[in-house]
Amino acid sequence: MLRRTAIGLALVASACSADGGPSALPAEDAAPPVLDASQADTAHPGEAGPEDATPDAPDPCAPIPGAKYETTSVTPETKSPATHGDINLLLRKWRVATGQTAALVDINGPTDNLAPRLYTLFTDDRDPVLSGVYQLQGWDWGCNCASPYMTDPPVTMAGFAMKPSEVVQLPRSGYDIGSGLRALVLYATTETITLKYTRNDDVVNGYTVHLANVCVEPSLKALYDQSAAAGRTSLPALRDDQPLGRVRGSELLVTIRDTGSWMDARSRKDWYQH
Repeated sequence: MLRRTAIGLALVASACSADGGPSALPAEDAAPPVLDASQADTAHPGEAGPEDATPDAPDPCAPIPGAKYETTSVTPETKSPATHGDINLLLRKWRVATGQTAALVDINGPTDNLAPRLYTLFTDDRDPVLSGVYQLQGWDWGCNCASPYMTDPPVTMAGFAMKPSEVVQLPRSGYDIGSGLRALVLYATTETITLKYTRNDDVVNGYTVHLANVCVEPSLKALYDQSAAAGRTSLPALRDDQPLGRVRGSELLVTIRDTGSWMDARSRKDWYQH
């Protein structure tokens, strides 16, 4: 059973929205989003499309040389993941977190020493340069639709500056879901991927990492599609440092959740322990 960090514990003291998440600004106060699901097949702000890709950068959806993937059995839970608000990140909009620092921050409280290390998304293990900080919409399970923007914690998505088409890999953690595998692939498209650090096909317990502006490696996406079509009794699983795709454009969008709660991806002590 994973222990929640101090950031997650702070959420229980805040007012909750309809999805059990933190309180948010009224919808009419919401700034225009950076991206929403209706735009999922087009180039997004900060993302290179075919007409403006860097000439010397590889196609972000090109195969990664030597990449091989496997599946593992899971506890099936999710039906229709593409329309599930906790699985498909692109069902939610996000906006700039005005007034928040676009850099790593120090937050007091206990630390899970086994937590995913977000700096290991990079093949060179560098601490990220943050290109933006954002707030996500919550989710209303009554209407199965997005709810107002979450403001506690004040940042629920971070943008990591990357080279165009740079390889993205699974963040290392101290958790093992069996046979040296570290995380399941709960959802994968040419725009986003959802990673889960337990064998459960949900976000209820354990850590979940959502990435956007990433093109999932073609053979990994094909394996996910095949596994999902076969009933999700098994799903692709990744090992530490295993490549999962390439960034689109120059900004990788990163979120992390603990036992379902959205966390601050900037927290130095939680996700950047060297």
